[in-house]
Amino acid sequence: MAMRIYFSGIGGVGIGPLAQVAIDAGYDVVGSDMEESPQTQMLKGRGATVYIGQTGDEIKQAHHEKYIDWFVYTAFLTDGLKELEFAKAHNIRCSKRDELLAEIIKEKDLSLIAVAGTHGKTTTTGILMYAMKELGIPLSYSIGTTVSWGPSGLYNNASKHFVYECDEYDRNFLHFEPAISIITALDYDHVDTYPTEKDYRDAFVQFLQQSGQNVLWEKDLRYLHADPMTDLDAYDEHMDLSHIKLPGVHVRQNAFLVQKVLEGLGTAADDAVRAINAFPGTSRRFERLTDHLVSDYGHHPSEIKATLQMAKEVSDKVVLVYQPHQNVRQHEIRADYTTEVFQAADKVYWLPTYLSREDPALEILTPEQLSSQLPEGLVTPMEMDDELWQRINEHTAAGELVLVMGAGSVDNWARQQLA
Repeated sequence: MAMRIYFSGIGGVGIGPLAQVAIDAGYDVVGSDMEESPQTQMLKGRGATVYIGQTGDEIKQAHHEKYIDWFVYTAFLTDGLKELEFAKAHNIRCSKRDELLAEIIKEKDLSLIAVAGTHGKTTTTGILMYAMKELGIPLSYSIGTTVSWGPSGLYNNASKHFVYECDEYDRNFLHFEPAISIITALDYDHVDTYPTEKDYRDAFVQFLQQSGQNVLWEKDLRYLHADPMTDLDAYDEHMDLSHIKLPGVHVRQNAFLVQKVLEGLGTAADDAVRAINAFPGTSRRFERLTDHLVSDYGHHPSEIKATLQMAKEVSDKVVLVYQPHQNVRQHEIRADYTTEVFQAADKVYWLPTYLSREDPALEILTPEQLSSQLPEGLVTPMEMDDELWQRINEHTAAGELVLVMGAGSVDNWARQQLA
């Protein structure tokens, strides 16, 4: 009898794709979320039982109808707390999503290709997935975004490989022992999980040691300040990457690591590059909303700098609408908002910080405080309102590229204005 799995927050960008993988793999899938979404509707259409509401009554009803074997929840569990309490009280196995995925990979005897790193994980995962699909290599995968050319999560019975965006938040990636790991750019992040930069480095060293083979850049190996004593393919970051035609230096660097993995799987270099260069992109990673309006999930100074550089390859004039993410994070990175980070921007509209999982004792830093190191006249503090949308329209009408950037509400706000 198929294992019955209950997913709390089944419409989420991390939980939803895993629920799709579980359906494909033959498990009995049930779950809940606070509201309907395209993800919940799609899962219902595929045979999952989805409850709207997370009062605790939903899991009680599901468990009464048929015994739940495993309760899966997100690291950001808030609404589903009563469900977790019920599951524990009824001795249901409980875990976050990565523990379940590790079990599925083991049970199905799949070889894990993990994409880990601070910046660029989602796009790199997407490039690898798309290239393998183009090359006719059967694969299973999970990615934390939507893509235009397939579902966000898939199990293919013919596949030998599982491609996964392996997130370091909450030490999730340490649940895995990948056959191959791609390490994208490394940079201290997630201070709530890693109190010191050494903690962050040590976690990545441990991850490298758990991986059979690692593909990365020499600069990121230097960042770790340690020799992980494992199988490494480390490349000189100054090498010529002109054969890769995707926009953005950081994207081309990550795509090259994908090329090396594909070659290791037996693909000819020319075929790998051809598949990579056809990559159409993913949702919220330099996603074109209109001809002159682009949305991006980036919210760290390194990501801002890299994405602005990419934008400058596309347009001579770039306007940034930036929404910082989490006040607690802003206290950690405020000194990193330097002129160098924003040098490719001709104008910056700085929004109030999107608040999430905050320390109430911390002063909420204002746009003026956060941008105090930047040249006079570059930054204009703004709100997400009609005046901002009017300015965005003026810039796009003039043929300038407007980059809407942040992990909070600004992306949805821009889409609503367009609608």
